[in-house]
Amino acid sequence: MTIETRWLVYPDGDRQETQRTLRIDEIVDMNGFPIAMPPRERMIAYRVYKVRRVEERGELDVLHYLELVPASELRSRGA
Repeated sequence: MTIETRWLVYPDGDRQETQRTLRIDEIVDMNGFPIAMPPRERMIAYRVYKVRRVEERGELDVLHYLELVPASELRSRGA
């Protein structure tokens, strides 16, 4: 039996468990939920830039690496 755990990996290296599976280039909020466009002002948003799977003795960790999305890019996506 394999236990699968999904993680959000923030730019500073902190990790948070999530129940969702994310896609590359998906824009998400701080908790890993998709952001509805157009985004609200002063919203912190992240882009998934890498997904890595690490498997060890009955455990599978799926790591979703996030990068901060600049406010200017969020504004241009919402327009």
